[in-house]
This record gives sequence, C-alpha cells and structure tokens, in this order.
Amino acid sequence: MAGLRLGPLLRHVDWRSGTSATVWVETDRACSVEVRCPGGAGGSAPTFRVCGHHYALVVVTGLAPASTTAYEVLLDGERVWPLADSPQPPSTIRTPPVRATGAVVAFGSCRWAAPAVGRPDPVGPDVLDTLSARLAADPAAERPDVLLLLGDQVYADETSADTRAWISRHRRAAGTGAAAPPDQVADYEEYTHLYDESWGDPELRWLLSTVPSCMIFDDHDVIDDWNTSAAWVAEMRATPWWHERITGGLMSYWVYQHLGNLSPAELAEDELYAAVVAADDGTAVLRAFAERAEADPATVRWSYRRDFGRTRLLMVDTRAARVLEEQHRAMLDAEEADWLRAQAFDDPGGVDHLLIGTSLPWLLPPMVHFAEGWHAALCRGERGPRWARFGEWLRRRADLEHWAAFTSSFGRLTETVAEVGRADDAPATVCVLSGDVHHAYVAEAVWSEERQPVSRVFQFTCSPLHNSVPATMRAGFRFGWSRFAKGIGHLLALHGRVERPEVRWERTGGPWFGNQLMTLTLRGRTARLRLEEASAGAKRGRPDTDRAGARLTSVLDRPLTEGS
Repeated sequence: MAGLRLGPLLRHVDWRSGTSATVWVETDRACSVEVRCPGGAGGSAPTFRVCGHHYALVVVTGLAPASTTAYEVLLDGERVWPLADSPQPPSTIRTPPVRATGAVVAFGSCRWAAPAVGRPDPVGPDVLDTLSARLAADPAAERPDVLLLLGDQVYADETSADTRAWISRHRRAAGTGAAAPPDQVADYEEYTHLYDESWGDPELRWLLSTVPSCMIFDDHDVIDDWNTSAAWVAEMRATPWWHERITGGLMSYWVYQHLGNLSPAELAEDELYAAVVAADDGTAVLRAFAERAEADPATVRWSYRRDFGRTRLLMVDTRAARVLEEQHRAMLDAEEADWLRAQAFDDPGGVDHLLIGTSLPWLLPPMVHFAEGWHAALCRGERGPRWARFGEWLRRRADLEHWAAFTSSFGRLTETVAEVGRADDAPATVCVLSGDVHHAYVAEAVWSEERQPVSRVFQFTCSPLHNSVPATMRAGFRFGWSRFAKGIGHLLALHGRVERPEVRWERTGGPWFGNQLMTLTLRGRTARLRLEEASAGAKRGRPDTDRAGARLTSVLDRPLTEGS
C-alpha cells in the first residue's frame, strides 16, 4: 500500500472563478493520487518520479466560490489524509467569492526547522507552528488567504544536529558526497531530507495543508551569499562539490516549491512539467534543466505573478536572475526587469494594492543603504584596484548584496514603484514585502512634493519565522537607523562618488526582533498591517523552551490608509 511521505500542501487557489485549487504531495511509491471533497469536487493525478522519489500535483475542480470545503487525500483508493490520529481539524480549501476585492496576506522568511514537541528550542517558538495551533483551536478564526514564504524555507548550509547525523549515515551507506562539507547538503537526495525535516513538522504540515502558499528562494535555500559576485561564482564552480549541490538545489526547488506557485493554466503550458510528468523517470529531464539554469540564468524565470481579486502580487527572484559582471551588475537581468515593469503596469485601474515580494529589502537602514552603494562603487573601480579588492572582501564578510548594492537595479525598481504610484487610477498602496535580515521594520518612501506618488509606498520587512540574530547585529540594525549613522553613510557615499537616490524613506515602525509574522488585511482600497510575535509559554515561573503553550502576541496593529 502506498503511503504519504510529505504533504498535502494546498498551493494555488483560483481567485478568478473560485472553483479550482492545486494540492501537492510526495508519496513513498508510484501510485494514483486523488483529492476528494464532499459534493463531487476533486481531482486526481498519477505520481511522477525524480531521483527515486514520487510526487503529484493534483488540480482540484468543481469547488464552489465563497466556500470552505474539507478534503481527503487517497492513494490508490486508500485514504491517507487526514491522518487517523491527528488532533487537528480536517484540512479545508477556502475559495474567494466571485469578484472578490480584498485579501488577507501573511508573510515572512527564514525558518529553521522546529525541533520535535517536547524538545528544547533555543531560538524560541516557531511563529508558523504557533499560528497553526491558534487556527486549529479555533477553525472559525480569521486566517490568511495566502501565506507568502519569502526565502530560506530550508537551510542547505546550516543544518541541524539530527540532519548532520543523517547526512553522515547516508553518505557512508551510499558512498556519495565525500567532497562536500559534512555539515551541508550535497545533492538532491540530501535536499529531500531537509524538506522532510521542515515540512514533516505536524503543526506546519497541517497549516500548509489548509492555508495556500506562495514561495520564492533566497540564498540559504542553496548556500549563504549565493550569487553575490562573479568572483564568488568562479570560486564555487572550482570546488569539486558545487556542481552537484547547485544542481540538486535547483531541481528540488522546482519540485518542492516552484511547481505549486503556478496556476493550472500555467502548468498546462509548461513544457518542462509536461516532459517530467510524461517520463517514466523525470530525473534526466529535470537535471538537464537545472544545469542549464545554473549555466545561463537568463533562460529561466522563477519570478511569477498572482492576483487575489484586486490585489496583485509580483514575486521576484533576486538570486538566480542576477547579472554579476562588475561593470554591469544588476539584481535582475534585462528581460526579468522588463517583465516586472510590464506586470506592474498591466490592467491600469484594475489593482487596488500592488505587492512586490522580494526576499531582499529594497529600503534598508540608511547607513546600510549608503554603505552598500559605496562598496559597489569600490568594486567597480571608482577608487582604483586596491579599493576594488577591499570591496570584494567586504562584500562577502558583511553580506552587502541587497538592492542598494546593485545601484542601477535599485534605481529602476524605485522608478517603477514611483511611476505606478503616480499613474492615473494608481493603487491605494504599493508595498514591497521582504525578509532576509532577521528583524522586522516598517519604512515609508517619500519623494519631493512635485514627484510624490498618489499611492502610499511602503517597505515591509519581516524576518525570521524561526531563527535568531546575534546581539551585536541587533545593536547594529538599531544604530543603522540613527541620524549619526545616516551621516556616516553620506560620507561613505561621497567617498564612493555615489549619487543620493531620488527617494527618501523614514522608519515608521521597529526594529523588532523575534520569531514574527506580518499580515496585511486589504479590503477594497483600505489596508491594515499587523505584526505578531511568537511568545513562549510559562513553566514554573520561567519561560518554557518547548513550543507547547506558545502564543502569538500582537506587536503592531496599524491602519495604512484612511478608513482602515
């Protein structure tokens, strides 16, 4: 009898008709997967095979708009979900009403896998586990319409003690990965273990089965500072283990994360998906794709668009799409940048809120912003070869690789955001949603009076979901927003001959530290922002290091528009 290894994950829910959704699963052998709902809605698909693992992405049809429908998963006709001993309520698919105008969008990034229940958690309770417990305890409570996971869904280079032990046993038994670092994953098979560890967590598993999700990678999904510079790439490609690591990373991302980002219509037109599904074993086809994507990133677009009624999400790849030639560095290649701009301006007047999901923040603390522009100028040779070598050294040690470190790309994104906000029938808000930096803050962008957009323009940064940040970095981020720090940044910009940007920004909230989640509630042209932190329970007068008893505490609840 076939068994369910991982999932189900509820991924794409149709917001046009409200009648379809997709559900992703991994099984332990080849089988037929069926998603069955009361009243005749459902769908089925055979599994496809990659590297000895079996997967299916089932398109569920026949759903009713504005409904909440429980579902079961069957493998070869045998029910495997809900689990027989599950304490959680049944998983459901919630569809929006026809012509829905509002959405509840939760987002964050950077999640280490949570330890098992009953084991100490040194970084505090996982915010997604805590959200799951709240929703399971009160199924009628407000829940997100979609959960945006903005990078570092798994950590290929910062593995847990349990995973390191598993890697050691696996490599001894399989005779593989000898050249790879012993504390990092080496190939596709080891990536599958990361997803087992992270998504097999019972609370997260149930949450992802009932709240739709959109995902994009960041560096730790592959390796810290992935694609930070051309010199970095050349050094990595010279190592004996990198080829297998990046190939396995891109293959596994396509299977576990990217496929579910696509709508049924996009899946039907996807030639790679059709080839993998049609093959007895899709490994060779997918491997060739991953190798091509690594060799020439411009051949692949990982970015995508989702519309939630009159809210548009543009999820942007800020890792694989980079141009790294030092004199022409860009966060996005030309085709990707054109795609972003075209999607932002599509359907004038049809969008109340434009969301741009980018794992790396657009607007940073001012000192950090100017420091990144300064070091980028040094690397270009503005101050000669000695300063250029120093710039490359600093880039890697200080993680200076955000939008500000790609000066032309920062300018182009700023221009796009401003022009969208100044257009006739502009959205009420343009919000850039980011993670990466292991703290949360709110910043509002401001232009000169004659250039100020009609839309309110925000940078919302929320990280981590479950991770930590050293005390020194906390102090550094707080300092980075100060007037004195801004003055230092201006001096660095002068040294690097860096022009000040047209846009200014002010921090209007934060910084906050902890395991946290932001939620945007968008109703018509109104918007409201909430930030919640996972707080540990109490145990005999002291904080409990186990996740049992954790709760979500509201840190911020603020209207962003009039009437919110």
